[in-house]
Amino acid sequence: MKAIEMTEFGNPDVLKYVTKEIAELGKKQVKVKLYYAGVNPAEAYIRQGGYAFFNPPLPYTPGFDGAGIIEEIGEEVTDYQIRDRVFIASALGDFFTGTYAQWIVTSTDSIRHLDEQTSFQEGAALGIPATAAYRALFQRGHLKKGERVLIHGASGGVGTLALQMAKDAGAYVIGTAGNKHNMEKVRANGANLVLNHNEDGYLNQIDGVDLIIEMLANVNLEKDLDLLNSHGRVIIVGNRGSLEFNPRLTMAKEADIRGIAIWNATQIERAESLDAIETYLANHILKPEIGPIYPLEKASQAQHDAIHEASKGKIILKCH
Repeated sequence: MKAIEMTEFGNPDVLKYVTKEIAELGKKQVKVKLYYAGVNPAEAYIRQGGYAFFNPPLPYTPGFDGAGIIEEIGEEVTDYQIRDRVFIASALGDFFTGTYAQWIVTSTDSIRHLDEQTSFQEGAALGIPATAAYRALFQRGHLKKGERVLIHGASGGVGTLALQMAKDAGAYVIGTAGNKHNMEKVRANGANLVLNHNEDGYLNQIDGVDLIIEMLANVNLEKDLDLLNSHGRVIIVGNRGSLEFNPRLTMAKEADIRGIAIWNATQIERAESLDAIETYLANHILKPEIGPIYPLEKASQAQHDAIHEASKGKIILKCH
């Protein structure tokens, strides 16, 4: 099969388009013909080497997210059949061979059924973003119906899905974006209040929130703590630097600051998040925004753009 493979860590040019054998199928595993694979910033950080949560042995085929059709099932597989449509979140599974490829062999704990109304492109855009959104809102944020939620960067990959999930849960959602076009996308996804986070004083329009989903903690964390209601929570999904702030800000409100990393989820939490995503799809709750589509051999360019280009929707690779 054709696949992307790296034999060293480094810049995007270490990603090579190669021909390699498909791994042998083991127990509780399936072979999936991949139509599309999602490209995540985390995969670029892993490629550079020294990523805190995952440092793979080489040679290595990148990619955690994808969608396709099951072509073969291993022993002890009971919940899936040949020709089933599935989405893949292999970062949550016990075994996987990488989605930057024409086929993947993966354990069944990293897949779920993909309903007929959801495209393979949309299925490939879920994995890391959707599980991060679910973990932030519910497993770490403990969102309750009727609470007020602020999502910084609500037009991004995680932010869009978090907004859709929060609205489904009955929350009042405030979403921010950086320009008029992205603000319209946030509004179309159901936000009750939409703000431009590049405008001075935009936070003055917010009268207290219970939960904040924070994509850039080094810039916003101190301001977040001012916005919180008593016993409010800030969930840190993204951060790009350090900051100084007065921890006393957490005391009067008994506020919580919690980080998330999907890599730390327990087996039970992983299953819960994937089951929830499968149900969201079946009920037409989740609708990821698809951005540029690159051929598989252009994976190096796709990873570069996932880090350096302004978001225009989820970047995906066409595998077949």
